[in-house]
Amino acid sequence: MKRRVLFVCHGNICRSAMAEYICKKLRPEICCESAAVSYEEEGNDMYPKARRCLERHDVPYGRHRARRIQKKDYDRFDEIYVMDGYNMSNILRIMDDPEDKIRKLRPYDIEDPWYTDNFDKVFEQIEEGIKKL
Repeated sequence: MKRRVLFVCHGNICRSAMAEYICKKLRPEICCESAAVSYEEEGNDMYPKARRCLERHDVPYGRHRARRIQKKDYDRFDEIYVMDGYNMSNILRIMDDPEDKIRKLRPYDIEDPWYTDNFDKVFEQIEEGIKKL
């Protein structure tokens, strides 16, 4: 049975969506999805600058629909990776973590490129984290 991984960020239109597609390319043996801790972008496609970043790095992607994480996701996934401490705090308000499944993708926060516009830097950080899964 494939390992099931969920990537989580604030809105599910930049970091976690990028992580999902990077993982699908680099680690096809992993079944992965992505989600948000907020409802702000629910139903929206990936942010255009995130899509362009994936294109620059030859990472294929499909139509994306942002969604908020749900409690039932805890049982659906073997591991849940958040992008920063803020995401960690918010996800732990949504669900408990009795099996220690929820952790940061990297030991340090992966900045939100929505605010910093550093999509290539964020890509490299996410790629590095996924290679170590």
